[in-house]
Amino acid sequence: MLRHTTHIRRLLGWGITLARHGALIGIENDRNAPPPVRRLAKLARWASFTGKNRERDYAGAFRAIGPAAIKLGQTLATRPDLVGPGPAENLLKLQDKLPPVSFALIRKEIEESFERPLESLFAEFEEEPVGAASVAQVHRAVTTDGRKVAVKILRPGVREKFAADIATYEWAAAHLEAFGGEASRLRPRMVIANFKRWTLRELDLRREAASASELAEQMHAFPGYRVPNIDWDRTNGRVMTLDWIDGIKISDNAAIDAAGHDRKALASRLVIAFLRQAISGGFFHADMHQGNLFIEADGTITAIDFGIMGRIDRRARQWLAEILYGLTTGNYTRVAEIHFEAQYVPSYHSVAEFATALRAVGEPMRGKPVSELSVGQMLDGLFAITRDFDMQTQPHLLLLQKTMVMVEGIATQLDPSINMWDVAAPFVRDWIRDELGPEAAIADRIRENVKTLLGLPDLVRRVEERFPPKGGAPEDPPLPPAVLIGDGGGFKWLGYLLAGALGAAASTGIILLGPWS
Repeated sequence: MLRHTTHIRRLLGWGITLARHGALIGIENDRNAPPPVRRLAKLARWASFTGKNRERDYAGAFRAIGPAAIKLGQTLATRPDLVGPGPAENLLKLQDKLPPVSFALIRKEIEESFERPLESLFAEFEEEPVGAASVAQVHRAVTTDGRKVAVKILRPGVREKFAADIATYEWAAAHLEAFGGEASRLRPRMVIANFKRWTLRELDLRREAASASELAEQMHAFPGYRVPNIDWDRTNGRVMTLDWIDGIKISDNAAIDAAGHDRKALASRLVIAFLRQAISGGFFHADMHQGNLFIEADGTITAIDFGIMGRIDRRARQWLAEILYGLTTGNYTRVAEIHFEAQYVPSYHSVAEFATALRAVGEPMRGKPVSELSVGQMLDGLFAITRDFDMQTQPHLLLLQKTMVMVEGIATQLDPSINMWDVAAPFVRDWIRDELGPEAAIADRIRENVKTLLGLPDLVRRVEERFPPKGGAPEDPPLPPAVLIGDGGGFKWLGYLLAGALGAAASTGIILLGPWS
């Protein structure tokens, strides 16, 4: 276990970097932030010799800190309730690009992982990468049997670097949560726990390959959307090989128009593809930014980079579908009821009051194209609701929220007049009819009864009475033990002050991007 001083030293350096980019200014006068946090935000700004009027460059700050911070920044983009709508929107644009690793190191990584010479795997291998990110870089190659492929290789030493930085994130989040109040409700430890799980998946390329394969199976019957095939013979934990994609970047409107593609149709298909993954399948590509989507010559949307995937269980998908449909049709009472059924809102609140609060946010959005909506105002309204009704963060929905924002941004770029609600409503309505209609209810009942009969009915019923089912949020994963400064000593108050000032506040960026503004 790393010493407290090691974490503090790292955090101080990161904090100065954040301050130099203006990323701590929003916290200084924020009444919801713990006082030690506000004080250190001001101290870090003074130490970095920057003024209050400096332009806030959140993405630049995380980019300057390093690879693990880039990934953390992308994670925080899913939490506008933590960092504020403006910073979250800025972090969505965080480009995961770094200078490439030398080809000699890449060759060594491939040959050591396969215990074979590079030439026995690939007839051609371009030394210049086509992309270099914080975790891995990608090279174009041709296999020995003549297939064009993309080869993704982990950066040497990246696993060790990420492990060290994440340990400090966990330390800082634990101290921040110890303040209680708003800091506790926002669950920074769970944010970092989720970040750690996502990152560990990205650092094992076999997991990414398996995710691509699973998504390809799920979407094989959906026309106009494709996932590249995996070359399993040339894939291991550090190297992944898949089909090479020839296509136009989905962000290149001019090239899309020149190729004769219908951008309105592409935008609608992208939205429906995402809904099919998230609601129908419960397994979705959670990194759908513009660099990971291409348009092939026949108009097919092709996705790449499956390191971050989201999963939602069936019960939560049913609630999600009803919530989306209720919002599109203005049935705010039903949306409120679902939140209580799923135990997202504590039962001591009023369903009717919650429905009214939802109406205040939802009505200004209905019937308008995305281009006429203020995402910032909408998010402000939603976050006010979560506070007023004591709603805890639901970690299983964080990736979904992030991906919905990404999909909306790309769809709007393709078709500025698109109305996301109008596109989504028919799909969601049909899915609800199929999943929650009379036939589906009868089928579910038969399955449940058979299962009960086979499982000793009396015992099962007694267990169910003693332990009623939970709501829509899956059980949280166990968090690592947290050793706080001052634990077991007489200076616990000093420990909290140091941790708040030096650790949680200064540098991780968990809350310091203007979180409660």
